[in-house]
Amino acid sequence: MNILVLHGPNLNLFGRREPHIYGHTTLAQINERLGALAETLGVQLTTLQSNHEGALIDCLHQHIDSAHGALINPAGLTQHGVPLHDAIKAMPFPCLEVHMSNIAAREAWRAHSIISPAVRATVQGLGVHSYLAALVGLTGLLRETPA
Repeated sequence: MNILVLHGPNLNLFGRREPHIYGHTTLAQINERLGALAETLGVQLTTLQSNHEGALIDCLHQHIDSAHGALINPAGLTQHGVPLHDAIKAMPFPCLEVHMSNIAAREAWRAHSIISPAVRATVQGLGVHSYLAALVGLTGLLRETPA
């Protein structure tokens, strides 16, 4: 089972950017923890971080026939990423939206996600555990869904 993990703009700064919101865990550490969990779950991950919406979309398109699901932290594209929303809707596999912080509890403009209507579910507010819970949830969902 192949799962994409897409990290949006500025997430390469995890561990340095607003640690009072995002904590001190780096993106490399998040990917390492996801990789260890994926091994335990018997799934393979393809990860990408990009500060460019098109790169995230290209990754989805590239894996349209080989991925079984995706975890997507759209970051700053959450509120305005119409092309990313459309790409997610075109995927034949379930996608989960992931956020380290609870976007509904932050600035009012962050509370609305244009991505949420395109995904199966959203996991947020748990720090790095948002990613881990999303991976467990998506893997379980995929195993329960007939091929």
